[in-house]
Amino acid sequence: MPALQNRFKSWLQTPPQSAPLGTWLMTAAPSTAEAMGHVGFNFLVVDMEHVPIEVSDMAHILRAVGCTPAEPVIRLPWNDMVLVKRVMDAGGRTLMFPFIQTAEEARAAVSYTRYPPEGVRGVAAVHRGSAYGQIPNYLKTANEAACVIVQLETPEAILRLPEIAAVPGVDALFVGPGDLSAAMGFIGNIGHDDVQALIASAARASKVAGKPIGIVGPTPEMVQRFLGYGYNYAAIASDLGMMTGRAVEWLGGLRGAAPAPAGPIASVY
Repeated sequence: MPALQNRFKSWLQTPPQSAPLGTWLMTAAPSTAEAMGHVGFNFLVVDMEHVPIEVSDMAHILRAVGCTPAEPVIRLPWNDMVLVKRVMDAGGRTLMFPFIQTAEEARAAVSYTRYPPEGVRGVAAVHRGSAYGQIPNYLKTANEAACVIVQLETPEAILRLPEIAAVPGVDALFVGPGDLSAAMGFIGNIGHDDVQALIASAARASKVAGKPIGIVGPTPEMVQRFLGYGYNYAAIASDLGMMTGRAVEWLGGLRGAAPAPAGPIASVY
C-alpha cells in the first residue's frame, strides 16, 4: 500500500545536520525537473506563480520529481482556496503561499489545506493525492501530512513575523528577497545593505518565534551568507538560471569575451 508521508515537513520538525538545499524549477519541463532531482538537491520548488505551469503540468512535474530523491515544494500563484484544493488533489503536499501579509491571511492559507473540521478543503475520494484511493485512511491523515510555508515579501510582513509565525498550522516561513528589495525601493538589488539587514533580522525573529525560515539566493556565496544569518533551509537560483548562466560563461570563454562587470546582486524570485 502507498504511504502518506512528507519528508520536507519532517526536516522542518527534526532538522538534519546540514540545512536542506533546493532550487527553483523555472523551465516547466518534467525532464529538467527529473534531472535536477538526481543531482543532489533536497527539494525543488515548482513555481506556479511566475512560470506558465497549470495544475495538469504540475502533476507531470511531480511524477518526474517523484522518481528522484528530491522533495517537491509547490509555490502557488496566490492564496486561493480552489487552486489549493486542485493542487493538493493532484499530489501537492508542501505548499508555499506567496505574499502573505497578515496572520489572517496565514490562517486562511492553512484552512485551505485542511479537511473539516480543521479547515475547508473539499473532499474527493479518488485522486492522485490519495494514490487514487489506495492510501489507507487518507481523509483522516492528509491534514497532518500537509505542510504550509508562507512567504514574507515586504517590510510590513517581516514586521508582523511573530504573529504570522504563531498561526497554528504554519510550518515554516520563507523570505522572498526579490520582492522585498523592490518593496524597499531597491528593486533588483538584494545585496543592498538595508535589504540584507532586514533579511538578517527576519532570521533572528524566526528563531525567537521558534519557526523554521527559508530563503532563496542567486549564488552559492549569497546563500552561504543567508545560512550564516540563521536561515534553516535555502534555495539556490533556478534550473533556468543555472543553464543560461553556464551557457553565457562557456560562450564567453570560447569567444574570448571579457567577463561581464559585476553589478547589483539581483534575484527574480
